[in-house]
Amino acid sequence: MRNRYLDLLRFLAIVRVVVYHVTGWATLTLVFPAMSVMFALAGSLMAASLARSGPRAVGRRLRRLLPSLWVLAAVFVPTMLLTGLALSPRVLLWLFPITDPPANNWGALALSIIWYLRDYLWFVLASPVALWLFRRAPLPTLLAPYVVLVTIEVGIYPAPPVVREFGLYFGAWLLGFAHHAGMLRRLTGRVLYPLSLALAVVGGAWIVTHPGPRGYDLNDNHLGNALWSAAFILVVLGRAPAGVAWLERSRLADRLVTVFNRRALTIYLWHMPFVVALTPLVDVVGWSHQDPVGLAVRVLLVFALVGLVTLAVGWVEDVAARRRPELIPAGSSRPTGPPAPSDRGPAGRPDVDETAVRAAVPAQRVPGAPVTVEVNAG
Repeated sequence: MRNRYLDLLRFLAIVRVVVYHVTGWATLTLVFPAMSVMFALAGSLMAASLARSGPRAVGRRLRRLLPSLWVLAAVFVPTMLLTGLALSPRVLLWLFPITDPPANNWGALALSIIWYLRDYLWFVLASPVALWLFRRAPLPTLLAPYVVLVTIEVGIYPAPPVVREFGLYFGAWLLGFAHHAGMLRRLTGRVLYPLSLALAVVGGAWIVTHPGPRGYDLNDNHLGNALWSAAFILVVLGRAPAGVAWLERSRLADRLVTVFNRRALTIYLWHMPFVVALTPLVDVVGWSHQDPVGLAVRVLLVFALVGLVTLAVGWVEDVAARRRPELIPAGSSRPTGPPAPSDRGPAGRPDVDETAVRAAVPAQRVPGAPVTVEVNAG
């Protein structure tokens, strides 16, 4: 049975990521650290899949992740090759982006969101070993990414980018393991809330004392991002409600959440090219980056264009998941029984939509004005 609360979190994360990439509002990263939340949800799903299928879950997760990327690559890679991208063996990384695939000048911006898939692939590949360690030593395993990140940020260990990404986001992934195991729900309020507050205070203090080029944008501050996001995840997953009654009573809202969950990867992959393309076009009519009307129009246009692409190629996610292809997902997603066992203990196996991706961005950080789109993390 589906856990609609987790579906709702993913829906909110996807919407927040798109809005952030259009507006560049740094406050959104503090209000809802979407990328870390999505990695936590993905980690919970990965733990459930490994518990069910063992190492075969790795192949199944990759099967659900890669086809949508290949569709994107089939459109943009030939276009980049025709506009200056050198043909080399590295182009094959668009089939399996274990590191950043090559792009030309405009492609580097429009497709910079690929960093998420790169990190996701690494985390999926590392999960069988990580889950084995987590089951034997939960607390040391949970703390390890944060310790690594601290050593990097204070200058003790000048790590390569992939290690930094593990320090930043793999901690959230492991918190997903803890969610699946029921550890977060078993934390009493006397432990969970003071711990969350302490993490938020320390993370917030680091953010305030180490502002980035855009001020207090979490995407510019790895350690502050990790700590602030951990505090957020502990609360939203540790005190997750048993259900979302109002969502189940609203046919429109319920359907919208279902569509976004079933098409999360398509929305994620395609929204940035439209953000990049629309920014100069909307500027032509005289709307500045600070104009609320102009920003609202951009947001609506991006969602509209992504909706059209989703109608055209979103069904690939159904094929990858071995579901019956649908132009618009119509199957009822409402739970037909008790809440997902993952919220109740180690034996839980949440059947939340496993379409891997859940929203947005910093491996290839792109300098520039906020709305000119710096895909950082969402």
